[in-house]
Amino acid sequence: MLSFGKMRKRIEPVVLCAQIASAFFDTCLQMVVKERCANMTDALYPTPTEDSRQKAMSNFYMIYNMLAKFVPILPAIILAKVGDRGYRKIPIVIPLLGYLVSRVVLLLVIVMELPVQVMFGGVVVHGLSGGFCSYWAGIMALVSLTSTEEDRSLHMMHIELVYGVAGLIGSLASGHLFQLYSVDFKQGTLLVSLSVFLYFLCLIYTTFFFLMPNVSTSAQERNETNGFVTERYSRNILNILLLFASGILYDVAVGGGMEILVTFEMKEPLNWSATQVGYGNAAGFLVFLTSFLGVMVMSRWVSDVTLIIIGMVSFAAGIYFMAFVTATYMFYLARALTLFALIPMPTIRALLSKQVNGSSYGITLISLQLSFKIASLAYTPIYTKVYQATLDWFPGFVFTLSSIITVLATIPVSMVGCRAGRAEGYERIPGD
Repeated sequence: MLSFGKMRKRIEPVVLCAQIASAFFDTCLQMVVKERCANMTDALYPTPTEDSRQKAMSNFYMIYNMLAKFVPILPAIILAKVGDRGYRKIPIVIPLLGYLVSRVVLLLVIVMELPVQVMFGGVVVHGLSGGFCSYWAGIMALVSLTSTEEDRSLHMMHIELVYGVAGLIGSLASGHLFQLYSVDFKQGTLLVSLSVFLYFLCLIYTTFFFLMPNVSTSAQERNETNGFVTERYSRNILNILLLFASGILYDVAVGGGMEILVTFEMKEPLNWSATQVGYGNAAGFLVFLTSFLGVMVMSRWVSDVTLIIIGMVSFAAGIYFMAFVTATYMFYLARALTLFALIPMPTIRALLSKQVNGSSYGITLISLQLSFKIASLAYTPIYTKVYQATLDWFPGFVFTLSSIITVLATIPVSMVGCRAGRAEGYERIPGD
């Protein structure tokens, strides 16, 4: 059993608590947007249609997601540089403060019946604090510094597992909590209030209680004695570029598909309630558990590159099936096919961290996150407009697009595997 002193060196409580809070927020925002967009289209059009409501929702999320991805770019770079100078708490604490403020904004939107567009201001504040890309890169940089190269993939998947379990718990509870209201409290008030409270706890714990583990003589030194010394880093530029290319393509496929899925769930034939939205989100977070178990079992027999490809193929199959979903049970079947879909990203991060010095973990990982943000500035409007254009004849077309892009993402990472195989072959050749 961990003592309180040892517990203060663990970042897992922050990841757990923050993700439960995030799951509460996501479900509430989704239901509030659905309600407000429906009211808006009903007021604007004499005979509103399901397509008009879908377009209003998708347009809101397009702007919201683009702000969430564009605004954090410069702040995240600054926070990463601060973190790499030894202030590892800063890239975690500042984004948590932004999370807290943006969740308070949603609470005000519900309680004061403000226009849902006020949330654009909330997401800007969140972005100016570094957003998710700074927060998650800060977490992963910390994990990289406190683990050796041999067990880094497993350590990162462990954090992803905590993240996923927390999301699973939060999503299962969120739909039921959203329904709780009274004359004095509007629907969703309790759910967002709990989200605000949990983020407040995370901020207090990280700022005043969390102790940064000492990495100067442990994991960092072991990393540098395992053959990945400074002279070798210059030879790994191509690997870094290939991993970035694979990661970006996969993020485009997953990010684009999941952004549209939020709106897709609200239309016929699904047309989910808050409880069903919570269960659907929980199914997504359950993939964190199956992916973690997949890494634990398969990492004994296959390489990191093979793990990444397995995960990508899993997502490609599931998202392709999602294109033809016409009932709730089919949605869960599609989710079941994506059981290893979350293996690629943490494994790509682990491979990247092996290509650079420990002092560059933060800036390398934040560069990856920022490349995702920049790519999303293109794919978010493209996916949204394609979805709107295909609503009448094939609403799931964007999911087939994601499946195709995922298959393309396997090509660069396969090249990394081929290069590693050739390098091992050369090392086995005896000298003259």
